[in-house]
Amino acid sequence: MMTAARAGDGAQICVETIGDRADPAILLIAGAAWSMDWWEDELCRRLAARGRLIVRYDNRDTGRSTAYPPGSPGYTGADMVADAVAVLDELRIDRAHVVGLSMGGGIAQHLAVDHRDRVATLTLMSTTSAGHGPAGLPGMTEQLKAALADERPEPDWRDRDAVIDYIVEAERPFAGPGDFDEPRIRAIAGRVYDRSDDIAASLANHWLLDGGQPAHVNELRGLPTLVLHGTADPLFPPAHGRALADEIPGARLIELDGVGHQLPPPRMWDLVVGTLIEHTAGTDERSAEE
Repeated sequence: MMTAARAGDGAQICVETIGDRADPAILLIAGAAWSMDWWEDELCRRLAARGRLIVRYDNRDTGRSTAYPPGSPGYTGADMVADAVAVLDELRIDRAHVVGLSMGGGIAQHLAVDHRDRVATLTLMSTTSAGHGPAGLPGMTEQLKAALADERPEPDWRDRDAVIDYIVEAERPFAGPGDFDEPRIRAIAGRVYDRSDDIAASLANHWLLDGGQPAHVNELRGLPTLVLHGTADPLFPPAHGRALADEIPGARLIELDGVGHQLPPPRMWDLVVGTLIEHTAGTDERSAEE
């Protein structure tokens, strides 16, 4: 089911649900420059088949949500946290199991701190601390630095094939060794292009946002938290995932072998689905699963 949520400043957020509305909700928050399309259909269907209502949405400036002029995002990171609340309000979901990836993981951390009553469990994927975190964490790998330093000219945004090529090449350096499935990424990129009201804004504006104030994630004691982090993440090397799990009292860390800075690839979906179902189960359901 596709619907729209209205944010406090009037922005429209495009939302889709997959599954039974009577099931516990999992709210998926995507990373920078990602629309809901990067949460792949098959992964969402697998989770829904295990008794979860999947809620995914287009962040501002992506997909069919409100877009702003490229280079001039008219909102802040705090607004994107409020957007997640607006999505839950629109669907009349009191509490959701929140899953955030990369920038979405930062949004999810702020959501859990600022709106603790709306978050049943927290899952943080391919991200780093939105709090103070320890000093001395490693930066991006030299290979990723080199790839990002090789600036490519912008495509003609009206040329579908050229933009798809641009998106594919932008994603390539973030994948783990052997995990860049070009046909799969190309298909997602095509869907992204076809659903984007302003593809130029989608690929530019999130990188210009101010990160805002740190989230006091060390206060999340008692909130079941799962950290999923790839051992080959070139943007946030594995030490970021370990530090994040250490910072949130009681958090559980699972390192994904060979996975980069990406949604875990299909070879990991059995593990990811099983772990998320376990993590998001209630007390009685956890016992049944065990």
